Amino acid sequence: MGRLEGKVAIITGGARGQGAAEAKLFVDEGAVVVITDVLVDDGERTAGQVGAEFMPHDVSSEQQWQSVVADVVDRHGRLDVVVNNAAILQWGQIKKTSLADFERIVAINQTGVFLGMKYGGEAMVDAGNGGSIVNLSSIAGLEGQFGTIGYTASKWAVRGMTKVAAKEFGKHGIRVNSVHPGFIETPMVESSTILTNPETRARAERRIPLGRIGEPEDIARMVLFLANDESGYCTGQEFVCDGGGHG
Repeated sequence: MGRLEGKVAIITGGARGQGAAEAKLFVDEGAVVVITDVLVDDGERTAGQVGAEFMPHDVSSEQQWQSVVADVVDRHGRLDVVVNNAAILQWGQIKKTSLADFERIVAINQTGVFLGMKYGGEAMVDAGNGGSIVNLSSIAGLEGQFGTIGYTASKWAVRGMTKVAAKEFGKHGIRVNSVHPGFIETPMVESSTILTNPETRARAERRIPLGRIGEPEDIARMVLFLANDESGYCTGQEFVCDGGGHG
């Protein structure tokens, strides 16, 4: 307990799934947590349940990122952690993926992370207290996955942007790392037949050395490690959390 005592964190996509699990764990560890999401009802409900604050937020909007960061700093006096968690997953082979669909995925999954690092990082630099930025990528950011052209492209980009940001922000004591989940039981992937079909689910579980589909709390604990000072010498790195399926 208390590993984030006195720290202020923004967690995007915090209304449900991994983001909600991260918010709960952060609050339990002493942080002031602001969760943001476009899902207002879910976001307000989750914030009330875990003891966090909620702000409506489209991560693809530069103006909204500026407003969210400025509001958090104005009210709390600092910003120590940004978790770029918000993302969407759309299945579809290249031939069935429209340009509009591809650009929408990139706007949320990639541009949203860029803006979070830009404005969150700037606030941390101005404060001079260091900080931690945790970007949620995916095992799709490490290997090509059939039928996920937009998602895979965006998650590879997150991986690369993380390394650039780590080099640029390092001199300010700001660490930037990426987390690469495998199959996790969240609303974003619940519609996948891989998880909803008992046969394909069992096949997927057999391919995972630890023998189970991941839970949001598995990722939240990894994010917590990277957010707090226990990981103080880790930056620019990829942290895979997938039960051993990758590699």
